[in-house]
Amino acid sequence: MDARLSFLTLGVNDLEKSKRFYMDQFGWKPIKDSDGIVFFKLNGFILALFPKDELAEDAGVSVEGSGFKGFSMAINMRSEEEVNTVFAKLEKNGVKIVRPPEKVFWGGYRGYIADNEDHLWEIAYNPFLELDENGNVKMHA
Repeated sequence: MDARLSFLTLGVNDLEKSKRFYMDQFGWKPIKDSDGIVFFKLNGFILALFPKDELAEDAGVSVEGSGFKGFSMAINMRSEEEVNTVFAKLEKNGVKIVRPPEKVFWGGYRGYIADNEDHLWEIAYNPFLELDENGNVKMHA
């Protein structure tokens, strides 16, 4: 199987509220918003928002469960200052700051926020990771 990600689908309790979070806080525009699903095109894949109960039914699993979801998503910035700027804007807008930005032992800088349904997003600067002009990770052989 090819090593790729096409869609990342978040099961959400309130589709409209979640859509507004990503539009208002991250500035993203949906490429599709109909038939009970919302798509945001990111760099090379789609972030989808879909009602949690319907996603569980589609997968054939129980919708029960709460607490830590066992994963986080990350957006890498070009500098520590850019991380701080993003956090300042999100905090001003009332976004839940889970962990304020700080230097980490491996030389990077990061913090965590939660969306309106507590999906974790790491906003980070990694001085060892090169980004291209579109913010995609550059990989070297």
